[in-house]
Amino acid sequence: MHFKDSLNLLKKMTFKKAVNTISLWWSYHQSKNAGVSKLKGKPISIAIEPTTSCNLRCPECPSGLRSFSRPVGMLKAETFENMLLQLKEHLIYMLFYFQGEPYVNKNFLDLVKIASNHNIYTATSTNAHFLDEETAKKTVESGLDRLIISIDGASQETYQSYRIGGKLEKVLEGTRNVVKWKKKLKSNTPHIIFQFLVVKPNEQDIPQIYELADELGVDEVKLKTAQIYDYKNGSPLIPDNPKYSRYQLMQNGFYAIKNKLLNQCWKMWHSCVVTWDGRVVPCCFDKDASHQLGNLNQNSFKAIWEGSAYEDFRNKLLKSRNEIDICTNCTEGTKVWTEE
Repeated sequence: MHFKDSLNLLKKMTFKKAVNTISLWWSYHQSKNAGVSKLKGKPISIAIEPTTSCNLRCPECPSGLRSFSRPVGMLKAETFENMLLQLKEHLIYMLFYFQGEPYVNKNFLDLVKIASNHNIYTATSTNAHFLDEETAKKTVESGLDRLIISIDGASQETYQSYRIGGKLEKVLEGTRNVVKWKKKLKSNTPHIIFQFLVVKPNEQDIPQIYELADELGVDEVKLKTAQIYDYKNGSPLIPDNPKYSRYQLMQNGFYAIKNKLLNQCWKMWHSCVVTWDGRVVPCCFDKDASHQLGNLNQNSFKAIWEGSAYEDFRNKLLKSRNEIDICTNCTEGTKVWTEE
């Protein structure tokens, strides 16, 4: 995190939020050491899904592949406000993203504004195809704190090899629009990040992405390793440079994830994901909501967060994380590589 962005996040902290964070951290370490779930506190971070719909057709993405078994739809204001009412006093960070393209939901920025008015750090991730002049202005005015823009190539040819159906020029135009409105409105937010998903077809473009970011006035560049669903036999998406891959080639000729899958996960104590229709799931790796722990349209968040289904999931993770399907392709707990 850059200094200004870090300071902005710290400004969202209150005494009650600090006490809650310490309680969660302490109970997590107690649980890890005892091998039994002990939970005290409410989540400090949450991801909520504006929509499952997307305009692009990226491989390795359920939205892009149109492969969901769960319903496709849009987050309603009532579902969002119900969740926010229950968590606003403890939440520090809210990510408006899970699957899909957030800007497809026409009410997305209205919900961001509501969360921002409650002193919550707000973020989203977008392919930037909808950031015209008006939407860029509304984005800045909404109080959004962080805008993650997916840019996976420095040329149209490279970009479209993964972002199928996408146009790099739209991404650059959208970026310029947000940067321009930040200046016009004299706003320090959103903190703009170019997120570059490193795959074999684009890894040679990494230096140009840093140059583009500097040229456009982007605040930060983050390189991200790609999740490959069927990685065991290799994939044309796995980069040649091993430091950009979540996977390593083993002596037996098969690929394996670099993560050792230790029986622990801080995310299960401090955060969760809420789908567009109110389902509460453990984390962003449960893309199809196959581990539904409750539904906010049927139960209170407290009942779900402290309920038997969540407790059973945490206990299973502490005993044998490698037996949980969504954990087997996860990098949580292992820093695979760094890029400064």
